[in-house]
Amino acid sequence: MVVGLGNPGERYAGTRHNVGFMVVDALASRLGVHFKKKLFHSYFLGKGLHAGSPLYLVKPLTFMNDSGRAVREAVRETGSDPSQLMVICDSLDLSPGNLRFKLKGSSAGQKGLESVIRAIGTQDFMRLWIGIGRPDRKGKVVGHVLSAPAKVEEDLLSAAVERAAQAVLLLLTDGPIKVMNKVNRKEPQT
Repeated sequence: MVVGLGNPGERYAGTRHNVGFMVVDALASRLGVHFKKKLFHSYFLGKGLHAGSPLYLVKPLTFMNDSGRAVREAVRETGSDPSQLMVICDSLDLSPGNLRFKLKGSSAGQKGLESVIRAIGTQDFMRLWIGIGRPDRKGKVVGHVLSAPAKVEEDLLSAAVERAAQAVLLLLTDGPIKVMNKVNRKEPQT
């Protein structure tokens, strides 16, 4: 199961905080997946196939800091094992366009990941971070993550979204070590 973290609604659609949604949307487009929302569920869910492997795609309808509730519900509904979960989100600690894949670990201060860890009761799930960089001035983090990227960053983030979608598909065919070796590089690859 692949979960893209972000904030729901048009207001947040093109913001840095929604790169997780952008990756899930890119995957849905490639695989011909359509999202559905069941009554009383707090997420959109789609199911596709890649190389014979089923793949659930999830977009929480909760705000970023409450993503865990939606992820917990989706894990239950799909019968997915948390160890097979991949959460995709933004990272202030990576330069724009850089990717980082990890098999498990802490939230690294990312509030959406913190919510997921609390809700499912484990840190043992995969995560793919997409770098959005830090704002120029301290105290401007909220404005930074909730705004559209500057033109200079836009191309880097678009390329990162495509590389992240490719990484998810590579995970299904070649496994996590291959993904880690491919995406955990210092500079963005074009």
